[in-house]
Amino acid sequence: MLLYSTKNPALRVTLKEAVMKGLPDDNGLFMPARIPELPIDFIRDLRRYSFQEISLAIAESLFQGAIPRKDLEAIVLHSINFPAPVIRLDEHRYVLELFHGPSLAFKDFGARFMAQLMGYFNREEEQPLTILVATSGDTGGAVAAGFFRTPGIEVVILYPSQKVSPLQEKQLTTWGHNITALEIDGTFDDCQSMVKQAFLDEALTQHLRLSSANSINIARLIPQMFYYFEAFKQLPAAGGPIVFSVPSGNYGNLSAGLMAKKMGLPVQHFLAATNANDIVPKYLHTGIFSTRPSTPTLSNAMDVGNPSNFPRMLDLFPETNQRSTWNMITQTLSGEGFSDQETENAMREIFSNYHYAMDPHGAVGYLALERYQKEHPNTRGIVLETAHPSKFLPDVERILGFRVPIPERLASLEHIAKRSTFLKADFLELKSLLLDKTNKK
Repeated sequence: MLLYSTKNPALRVTLKEAVMKGLPDDNGLFMPARIPELPIDFIRDLRRYSFQEISLAIAESLFQGAIPRKDLEAIVLHSINFPAPVIRLDEHRYVLELFHGPSLAFKDFGARFMAQLMGYFNREEEQPLTILVATSGDTGGAVAAGFFRTPGIEVVILYPSQKVSPLQEKQLTTWGHNITALEIDGTFDDCQSMVKQAFLDEALTQHLRLSSANSINIARLIPQMFYYFEAFKQLPAAGGPIVFSVPSGNYGNLSAGLMAKKMGLPVQHFLAATNANDIVPKYLHTGIFSTRPSTPTLSNAMDVGNPSNFPRMLDLFPETNQRSTWNMITQTLSGEGFSDQETENAMREIFSNYHYAMDPHGAVGYLALERYQKEHPNTRGIVLETAHPSKFLPDVERILGFRVPIPERLASLEHIAKRSTFLKADFLELKSLLLDKTNKK
């Protein structure tokens, strides 16, 4: 398997190099040089295969021998070892529950697969690998769980102070060992900017082996394709065209869905559902991409003002002499942004109509699907429920008016002391801390 940079289509690197570096030197994003289409009979017979068998077939097709089948099978078996069930709301609306992993968020799929993949590639290296990751809530907890005690790998998580939920923060700050949490006096965009600066700083890259666990790393996106196929197989064979509504912040999840479609998944349309940080929906409506500082909202994991994976989305729709990228992408993708008040109303409506407690991010996805189906009533829509509602306990209980059960693996963190280092939103402070950690070893 070879990959290129979105800023340099002529570049070619191996899967190992792309995964371990995270970002190309030109600050683009790695993309597969070839995205193969899966056999038609495999798609037709999806219902015959287990989730792990589907995942292995997709990875094997994409990796093209970069990892021996036996080793790749072990990576899949150790990472994709919890379900992604589809719950029926009614004949036109379904929910794909992606919160059955250790951190109760969809990012467990990507983080665990990436940890296994990096552990495989890192097994013969002498110098430790330092994983830098910025999180707006769920990524950090999933990465910490996935990489905890992985030999030869140190993880440094940057998160915005007072902008993640209390239980999300506990998932970031209670690990110790090879996990370091940095509480940044700023926004998620500040955290993300600091991480990107680190990769471009020669003084750091000369002293540390750096990689990223954000969705800018292609190793995170690849396993997120798996559950789109898993969701498709769970729907009845007969019925209208299928639409996925994807709560979106950095757009890695949506990029993975678009790649799944390119590999042959028969999806009619995707919906980019977001909150007040509606940069991508505005682009889809107007053709103009304009970043801005992120706005805090109820659905905090989507509070992103400059989505990192946007170049990947564009890259999947290369401009031709006949059609522009914007004309092509809008045939496959629509986008909508919603207010906190609309999100709260949707959460109440969903519970009232279906007795289903949905978190704020999933509720935004529901709103986008509801709006789309007013004009496309014969479609079947799958909303990605990206996190368990208990991760946003105060807001969910206030909105729905009852106590939400907390799974034991989350409840057990409540009384564990937080361990984090407070930093200004200043790259030089991060650089100094990383170099100091290196010098002490």
